[in-house]
Amino acid sequence: MQHCPLDNDKRRKPPGMHGDNVMRRKVTEYGTQLREKQKLRRIYGVIEGQFRRYVDEAMRRRGVTGENLLQLLELRLDNVVYRLGLAASRAQARQLVGHRFFTVNGRRVNIPSYLVRQGDVIAVHESKNSTAVVRAVREKVRTSGQPEWLQFDTNSLTGEVLQVPERRQIDTQVQEQLIVEFYSR
Repeated sequence: MQHCPLDNDKRRKPPGMHGDNVMRRKVTEYGTQLREKQKLRRIYGVIEGQFRRYVDEAMRRRGVTGENLLQLLELRLDNVVYRLGLAASRAQARQLVGHRFFTVNGRRVNIPSYLVRQGDVIAVHESKNSTAVVRAVREKVRTSGQPEWLQFDTNSLTGEVLQVPERRQIDTQVQEQLIVEFYSR
């Protein structure tokens, strides 16, 4: 087995002639908060202005602001479609919602940021039942990994929001308190 020349310890420095003289800076509190905010934005696919409005709304609501923020993001229609297993990713769910694949309480909705409420029923629109995407979903719909705040019927491809998710029911690995502190500056 050959030894890779890039594996030696001499290469563990920044590139450039003066790389070995550069001191690594410690990540600041601000940097940590910013990284958490950006991570949450990327997970849910939300742009900065939209994210700011979610934070403002979370601050206005009663309760823990960080938990309110995560609840708002989880209740977006594109995220609920993803959580129900009707899309492989949040990006695909966003696209399918934009192409009017789903109904909420019998009405077609094409806004990915639409906030669903407790008791809302999300279903595949009957005109889209024969499309290749829906057929693929029917074949490999996942029943495991379903959040306990959602209920899904595999036969009719309909889901219902049973309750607003609590923090323990949201599996997003993020420190929401850092995000709240970031916006409280």
